[in-house]
Amino acid sequence: MSKIKVLVIDDSSVIRNIVKESLSDVATIEVVGEAEDPYVARDLIKKLNPDVLTLDVEMPKMDGITFLGNLMRLRPMPVVMLSTLTTKGADITLQALELGAVDFIAKPSVEELLATQGSFKKSLVSKIEQAVKVDRKNFQLNNVIKKSSIANCLSFAGAKRKNHLIAIGASTGGTEAIKSVLSQLPQSSPPIVVAQHIPKNFSARFAQRLNESCQVQVQEAQHGQKIKEGNVYIAPGDLHLKVVEKGGGLFCNLEDSPEVNRHKPSVDVLFDSLLPVAGNVQAVLLTGMGQDGAIGMLNLKNGGARTLIQNQASSLIWGMPGRAFAIDAHTEQADLTKIAGKLLRFASLDRNEMKEAINTNG
Repeated sequence: MSKIKVLVIDDSSVIRNIVKESLSDVATIEVVGEAEDPYVARDLIKKLNPDVLTLDVEMPKMDGITFLGNLMRLRPMPVVMLSTLTTKGADITLQALELGAVDFIAKPSVEELLATQGSFKKSLVSKIEQAVKVDRKNFQLNNVIKKSSIANCLSFAGAKRKNHLIAIGASTGGTEAIKSVLSQLPQSSPPIVVAQHIPKNFSARFAQRLNESCQVQVQEAQHGQKIKEGNVYIAPGDLHLKVVEKGGGLFCNLEDSPEVNRHKPSVDVLFDSLLPVAGNVQAVLLTGMGQDGAIGMLNLKNGGARTLIQNQASSLIWGMPGRAFAIDAHTEQADLTKIAGKLLRFASLDRNEMKEAINTNG
């Protein structure tokens, strides 16, 4: 089995060395070259034909975003971004994902990298091994989103059931997949709670960017916040999001407890919190690495919820929805572009129609 050929692009020789050292003894990966700027990288891509790039976004001569845009237009290939954990870094990283980057990894200071190199290495290796598996047609999910933009927002007369709730879980590729779904939803949409695997400093900016491109109101969830129709609540990047029912309403509950499935927020935590109201829930698993959310989805399905997974053909990484499929946790699977419409159609059913729809797989 041939090794994954990686080209490291970063203007810092220290960071390049740390990345190379992290990958030096990995049997499945070979660093075939390094570049200090995009112009050198361009020549090395032609010469070395790498399978995956690791790319810094802040470089001299040409910034990483401009380089990435050119790359995805001329020679689409898997790219893992190295991103700083800052507001500026969040904006640039989210823009990179829109352009077609497969994933990103947090780029702490050199001191932090050296102190936590073991965890950095594990994460980097995992992301590279997943990135190389991505089908080339899925590098630019924003092309899918453009076809289902806010201009084509779906119509919806309102849910027939009080406190009907949509819960979405996602990981790798999820920022763009979530945008694809939300951008089609009107202001009258049922409320939505979201657990996306994302760093602490990124979640608020992610919510703001979604809010700027959607008719629904998107915000980072606040503890004790009442859940209302037409609103979307994104779990903060360092807290679990749960939903609690009290006084006839639903509320967000944020919890700083240990990671579940190596994640905080965890999709399983969100889904499990919905078990008391499962009969009035639509749970959705979108693209993502790993298996977070699969067991929670199965529990919800057994509790009477409608459970929907993104199909493999439209997923960047069919890990989480694929795991749910493997354990038969879903009542239906669908292409990314069809999910919003399916959610609204199901929300328009009364309770008897809803039960019948679930029993006939959606």
